[in-house]
Amino acid sequence: MEDTASKIAEFLLQIKAVKLQPENPFTWASGWKSPVYCDNRMTLSYPVIRTFIRQEFVKLIELRFGRPDLIAGVATAAIAPGVLVAEVMGLPFVYVRSSAKDHGLKNLIEGEVQEGQSAVVIEDLISTGKSSLNAVNALRAAGVVVKGMVSIFTYGFPQAAESFRKAGVPVYSLSNYETLLQIASVAKYIRSDQLEQLVQWRENPSEWGK
Repeated sequence: MEDTASKIAEFLLQIKAVKLQPENPFTWASGWKSPVYCDNRMTLSYPVIRTFIRQEFVKLIELRFGRPDLIAGVATAAIAPGVLVAEVMGLPFVYVRSSAKDHGLKNLIEGEVQEGQSAVVIEDLISTGKSSLNAVNALRAAGVVVKGMVSIFTYGFPQAAESFRKAGVPVYSLSNYETLLQIASVAKYIRSDQLEQLVQWRENPSEWGK
């Protein structure tokens, strides 16, 4: 898994799916200031990279969870990788919206689920874990047994880990923030002074930059 984490971190940096800007931070939807922005949807434009991620997801799911009854993606960024994984594994696929549609059937879960089915949830990115756990809760409310979650990348915030633990959701990620910084530093994507800022941000992201 260490080799996988390093390879994916290098891919994300190469295609600029991850942008590191300590001097010109981004503002997340939560209002947090962040020196890093990760857009894993960029990987879909690169067949070699998306295939590698798909294959590593399949291996990780089979290793940690065995074979579920279905694959569920978190809308919208995890829909495409979720479909790719489900296709290879020969499993049904559904996706979970952030909120129910306000028209038509007003679905929260798109696709067919049945009470008692088991699922592994695909996520592209885990930050605070709130939206990821909202999807888990929606599936559980529909009677689905969530075996766990896998993601392409995680920031590794302690509060997210605690939220998943309390919810009883095992979660595994293909790559992570620590590995990303190691690769970025060695490959000279960032300077040593920038690395220090990026490390400090992870320690207290809600207060960083205020």
